[in-house]
Amino acid sequence: MTLLLASQSSGRAAMFRAAGLVFETTAAHVDEEALTASLLVTGQTPRNIADALAEAKAIKVSSRLPGVIVIGADSTLALDDGTMLSKPDSPGEAADHLRRMAGTRHRLFSAAVAARDGAPVWRAIGEAKLWMRPLSDAFIAAYVAQNWDSIRWTVGCYEIEGAGVQLFEKVEGDPWTIIGMPMLPLLSWLRTTGLAPE
Repeated sequence: MTLLLASQSSGRAAMFRAAGLVFETTAAHVDEEALTASLLVTGQTPRNIADALAEAKAIKVSSRLPGVIVIGADSTLALDDGTMLSKPDSPGEAADHLRRMAGTRHRLFSAAVAARDGAPVWRAIGEAKLWMRPLSDAFIAAYVAQNWDSIRWTVGCYEIEGAGVQLFEKVEGDPWTIIGMPMLPLLSWLRTTGLAPE
């Protein structure tokens, strides 16, 4: 049985490698923006949207690869007022997002869904709460300029395993969820399939 990560996220792949998993990666090519927009119209929560996006990725890839276990994953970010922030389209939008989050708390949901033969067979959703410290406009401008190539692919405009750790004064939740994957539940399930060591 083969394990495939349907994600181009360097952070997720690094977590898989660090855990000693044998896997391959592929892009799922799911229109995340369109799917998110349709889910928001129906009143879905950020938590459920992360789950739906992860499922869509896993199902799309596994439907064309019989017998392969495909892991789809996605993360969503919600401000305390319920507003969802997506990946920034430009450095200016990244700076806007950071200004909105500075000095406040937000919640991050990271979902993982395993699919086989085009159907989901397992899922988990992790939640983290993060308090961003107050940030000056000068700090935000310098941070975005120095880190744009990596933060452009992230909700929240940070990689907490890197320079993004400087943005925070407090976090609640495991580091794997913040990076983008509920790894402990996933590893527990993978052990039952023989794809992770007992």
